[in-house]
Amino acid sequence: MTAVADLSPFVPSDDDRVVDDTSSVDAPAVPAALAAAAAAALLAACGGGGGDEGSAGPDSGPQNANPPSDVEAARFLGQAGFSASTSDVATVQSIGYARWLDQQFTAPRTQSHYDWLVAKGYGAESYRNSLSGVDAMLWRKLIGSPDQLRQRVVLALSEIFVVSMNGLPVSWPGMAIAGYVDMLEERCFGNFRALLEGVTLSPAMGVYLAMRGNRKEDPRTGRQPDENYAREVMQLFTIGLNQLNPDGTPKTSNGKTIDTYTLPQITELARVFTGWDFDTSEPGGADFSYMKRPMKHTATRFSTGPKQVLDVAIPESADGPAAMKIALDTLAAHPNVGPFIGRQLIQRLVASSPSPAYVQRVAAVFADNGKGERGDLRAVIRAILLDPEARQPSTAPAGGKLREPIQRLVQWARTVGMSSPGDLWAIGDTTNPATRLGQSPMRSGSVFNFFRPGYVPPNSQLGSNGVTAPEFQLCNESTVAGYLNFMQTLIGNGIGDMKADYTADLALAADAPALVRRQALLMAGGDLSDATINTIATAVATIKADTDAGKLNRVKASWLMVLAAPDYQVQK
Repeated sequence: MTAVADLSPFVPSDDDRVVDDTSSVDAPAVPAALAAAAAAALLAACGGGGGDEGSAGPDSGPQNANPPSDVEAARFLGQAGFSASTSDVATVQSIGYARWLDQQFTAPRTQSHYDWLVAKGYGAESYRNSLSGVDAMLWRKLIGSPDQLRQRVVLALSEIFVVSMNGLPVSWPGMAIAGYVDMLEERCFGNFRALLEGVTLSPAMGVYLAMRGNRKEDPRTGRQPDENYAREVMQLFTIGLNQLNPDGTPKTSNGKTIDTYTLPQITELARVFTGWDFDTSEPGGADFSYMKRPMKHTATRFSTGPKQVLDVAIPESADGPAAMKIALDTLAAHPNVGPFIGRQLIQRLVASSPSPAYVQRVAAVFADNGKGERGDLRAVIRAILLDPEARQPSTAPAGGKLREPIQRLVQWARTVGMSSPGDLWAIGDTTNPATRLGQSPMRSGSVFNFFRPGYVPPNSQLGSNGVTAPEFQLCNESTVAGYLNFMQTLIGNGIGDMKADYTADLALAADAPALVRRQALLMAGGDLSDATINTIATAVATIKADTDAGKLNRVKASWLMVLAAPDYQVQK
C-alpha cells in the first residue's frame, strides 16, 4: 500500500490549524493543506495486486539472524509491539528477533485491570452501572506496560473476539470489561482451545452475545434458546462462513463457495449453550467478583436430549459442561481455524492482504507447532513475526497495512515516554471521529469490530484490485482531520498529567534533518521515503531554533508532520 503525502514546506502560525478550537495556542500548528494532502493520499487507497508470494529470506533464516541495522530492528518492534525506543532497538540488534520474542513471552504480567479498578475505588456502589475508569484502565497498559508484545496481541484478540462497552446492559460493566481483558492477557500465549473456552465462559461475552441466562426450549411458551453466541462462535471466532483451503482461499464447488454450516446447525448448537450464568457462589468476595470468574452451569436450564455440533453427535447423556467441551473441541479442531484465525492475526500485526503462501505457513504451525500440539498461539505468533514476508519489507503496491488509529497513538505515546505520574491515564474515550481518533479500545460499534477483515475499499485502486485493507474502513475525511487535531493537542500539551518527554529530540533540534530522521526511524522503521523526510526537514528548518522555545516548536512540528505522513501511516 503505497501512499506519499505532498507535505509542502511551511512556517507554522497560530491561525493555520486544521480545526482551531481543538488545541491550545501551545500546540504545533498544522496547515489545512497538510490535512487535505494526507486525506487525499490515504483516501485514494493507492495499491494493486497481492502480497509477495513468500520470497526467500536470508541464508541463515530470519529467525536466527540478528537484524543488520537499526531500521530492521525498529521495523520488527513496530510489528511485534507498539514502539521502538532507542534501548529496544539496541536490545533487538544485540540478541536477535527470536530471543527478544522469548523474553516477551515470559515477561511477567503487570497489575491486572480488575485489581487496578478496585484499587482506584471503582468498586464503590456509585459505580455499579458506570464505565468510569475503564478507558484509563485500558490506556494504562497499552501505553505503560513493559510487556508490549502481550499488549499488542491482546489488542489484536480483542478485535477478533469482540466485546464492546457499547453492548453491556448489566451491573458492573466496567468490571466485566476488566475481567475479559485480563482473561485475554492470561491466555493469549497459550493454546487456542483454552482461549476459546475463556472467551465462551467470560461473563462479559455472556452478556454481550446473550449466552448468559440462555435457557432451554419451552414448548408451552414457544421459547427457544438464543442463537446469538452459537452463530458468532462459528462465524467470527473459529471457522468462518466458507470452507477454506489451507492457504485461506475459499473452497469452491461449481464456481461457488461452500458454506461451513447451515441455519439448522446454528439452532442445534444453540441448545449446547444453555444453562450458563454468572458464578455468584464464591463467599467472601466483592459483589462484583463474579465478573472475573468463568460462568457457572445450572443443570435445570440446560436443553436435554441428544445434540449435534456440525456433523459431530453429542450424546443425550452429556451434561452442560460435557456438551460444551465436545462443541468447543469440535470447532477448535476444524481445518478452517488455522487459516481463518491465522490470517486475521497476520492482518492485525503485519499485513492487511497477506499472500496465500504466508497464510498457509502460519496455518501449518497452528495445526502442528512441531511438537504435535495444535493451536499453540505462542508458536503461531512467532511464525507470523518471523516469516520472510514479515521480515522483508514488501515491494508489492498492496503490501503492508494501514496503522489503525489506536496503534498510532500508542506508538507515539510510548516512543516519547508518555506516562501518568498520578496513575490517571486521562486520555479517555477516543471514539469521536471529528475531534479524536474514530476508534477507542473495547468500544467497537458491533461484534464485527471497527472494521471487517475482508473489507475492500470501494472506489479506489485497492478496491479495483480486490485488496483487503480493513483499517481503511475507518479512514475518511473526518477521521483524518480528527486524528491530526487530536495528536496536535497531545504533542503540544499532553493530556491531564500525561506529558511527552522530548529530551532526546531537543538534543537534535538544531539539526532539522537529524531530528526528523530519528523520529522517522523510531516510528516508521524505514517506511518514510527520503522525499518525505527531506520535505519535513525543510519545513522544520524554517522554524527558528535560537531559543529553547524555538527548539521545542521544531520538535513538536516535526512529530506532527511525521505522524501526518501517509507513508508513516502505512506500515510496510
